[in-house]
Amino acid sequence: MKQTFFHRYLSAKVLPIWTILLIDVFIIVISCILAYALRYDFRSIFLEPSTIDKTVLWTVVVNLIFFRVFRTYSNVLRFSSFVDILRIFVALTVSYALLMIMSVLTASYWEFRLAPISVLFMSYIINFAMMACSRVVVKTVFEALNFDGTHSANVFIYGAKEAGVNIAKALRVNLRNHYRLRGFIADEPELINKVMMGVKVFPNDDTLIDVLNDRDVQTIIISPAKMEELKKSDMADRLLVHNIKLMTAPPLSEWNGQALSPTQLKEIQIEDLLQRNPIEIDIHKVASHLEGKRVMITGAAGSIGSEIMRQVASFNPYKLILVDQAETPLHDIRLELQDRWRDIDTETIIADISNATRMEDIFREFKPQYIFHAAAYKHVPMMEDNVSESIQVNVFGTRTMADLAVKYGA
Repeated sequence: MKQTFFHRYLSAKVLPIWTILLIDVFIIVISCILAYALRYDFRSIFLEPSTIDKTVLWTVVVNLIFFRVFRTYSNVLRFSSFVDILRIFVALTVSYALLMIMSVLTASYWEFRLAPISVLFMSYIINFAMMACSRVVVKTVFEALNFDGTHSANVFIYGAKEAGVNIAKALRVNLRNHYRLRGFIADEPELINKVMMGVKVFPNDDTLIDVLNDRDVQTIIISPAKMEELKKSDMADRLLVHNIKLMTAPPLSEWNGQALSPTQLKEIQIEDLLQRNPIEIDIHKVASHLEGKRVMITGAAGSIGSEIMRQVASFNPYKLILVDQAETPLHDIRLELQDRWRDIDTETIIADISNATRMEDIFREFKPQYIFHAAAYKHVPMMEDNVSESIQVNVFGTRTMADLAVKYGA
């Protein structure tokens, strides 16, 4: 038992426990003296030293007992949390409540006197404030000294409720040298424009891309609770078109009580966004068809068309004919091709597939042998309000592509 006591309280490995206790005892003494000075004046400290001495002694002894009961000193200061502050609050509340009872009893039945209740109450307030602040200051200073933000990525978290907040806490505590939280994204109106964990909650609307650009954010971590909503909305398409990386974390139940690690944050793949099981295809057979062929991709600047382009480019086609009516995204695709597949002969063409004359000119000039038709309006709620354009592109445009494919033997 003596050996256990030695290793627990006297070993150098647990020296911080004594450091914390000494700091807390010093705070108790200072709190008592300040309470006397505020209640009366500083001269009272010297005029009635015996009363003050007894008050300080009993306050230290009683508090140490309840510090031991509630284990306020067992935590590592730099990892202090709300639970640790709550333990301090409970321990001090019980201690000073007992001291106030003792003050009444000593004044009525015993010869020696403790400080009056007003002084003890003021000491209680000062004591709690100083102990809580000491934890916060140590934690803040430690985090500031150990923060290396040179390689950290700015991130938003989609989901401002429990799951998203847990991810944010993990970023702040364990992954702060990898990711810097710059904001939350929420669908709930009651959360939008509020401030959580020191950052703002932004709406999931058409202004989101501008907000991300203003804050230099290229990564969004999707809360597990928001994955189903992500699959059903057009949010992923809007973000992927602007090269925003989407990542997600496992549900809290899979953390097994451990801190979130960088390896647990996974980049979301296209297969993760499907509302069905992915279709397995024979890649080697596809490669044998496309290698050395002229391949046309419509809607090549979109999220689906651009991914088709990347996969087709890896099969070494003879020529790529990329068609889209969106100028800037198609220009980005062109730059990507020049960077990664410089040797592939590529034509990037601005055209509308519903313009039959223009499309026939393209077929006549380039004679594609394979066509991946990905050009379409896909945001259903919006297109339900623009039916004529939907029919023009999705129906007549597709018919034009099918007719020309037959005519030119693609």
